Amino acid sequence: MIHETAIISPNAKLGKNVSVGPWTFIGDDVEIGDNTVIHSHVVIKGPSVIGKNNTIFQFSSVGEDCQDKKYAGEKTQLVMGDNNIVRENVTIHRGTIQDEGITKIGSNNLFMAYVHIAHDCIIGDNIIFANNASVAGHVHVGDWAILAGMVGVHQFVHVGAHSFIGLDSIVVKDVPPYVLASGNGAVPKGLNTEGLKRRGFTSEQLSAIKKAYREVYRKGLTVNEALENLDDSEPTVKLFKDFIEKSSRGIIR
Repeated sequence: MIHETAIISPNAKLGKNVSVGPWTFIGDDVEIGDNTVIHSHVVIKGPSVIGKNNTIFQFSSVGEDCQDKKYAGEKTQLVMGDNNIVRENVTIHRGTIQDEGITKIGSNNLFMAYVHIAHDCIIGDNIIFANNASVAGHVHVGDWAILAGMVGVHQFVHVGAHSFIGLDSIVVKDVPPYVLASGNGAVPKGLNTEGLKRRGFTSEQLSAIKKAYREVYRKGLTVNEALENLDDSEPTVKLFKDFIEKSSRGIIR
């Protein structure tokens, strides 16, 4: 299971049935969970904790020092959950002390080839990053979001749950949950209705989300005026409203 050419620090901890391919390097303070498969020519540095049943493909760099010029070698961390697929040439960097010192990846995500996840990002569960999608430092991405190929997300932006960002878009403001966005810079193009249907949202939930979207995006109201009109007794609307209320960068409009 461990190729003879792999270089693994004696301070690394590997779980049961971990497979490590040829010419892979695993450094100090790295923990890798059971049944994880690491292909050839991968570099994993720590402090990093990688969960169970992950697959990391060749030439990826996971847990490397970040590219922030303020970083001065402080002991920061990467934590990754379970069942993630990290395809070829993906780069994922640890956090900085200017934030909480951690980059955090959830579970059941797919990161296609050449994806970049910068320092201090918080990535949820069941997310897809298509080829060459990149997020700058301190970006948060909610559960079930999809970033299409060549998407770039500016630092500190938050991308809401169940949103969809279209091909080749540049995102410089927050994208609320459920919203379909595209463009340079990205603007709202409606709701990610097909995605919501595939995930089992009921017709009542979809109707409530559509009504909330119209208040924010179709009636010419200010954001504060629209928020006052939202009925957050419906949990899906509450998620939408809470996200907008907490936005520090402002939402796309």
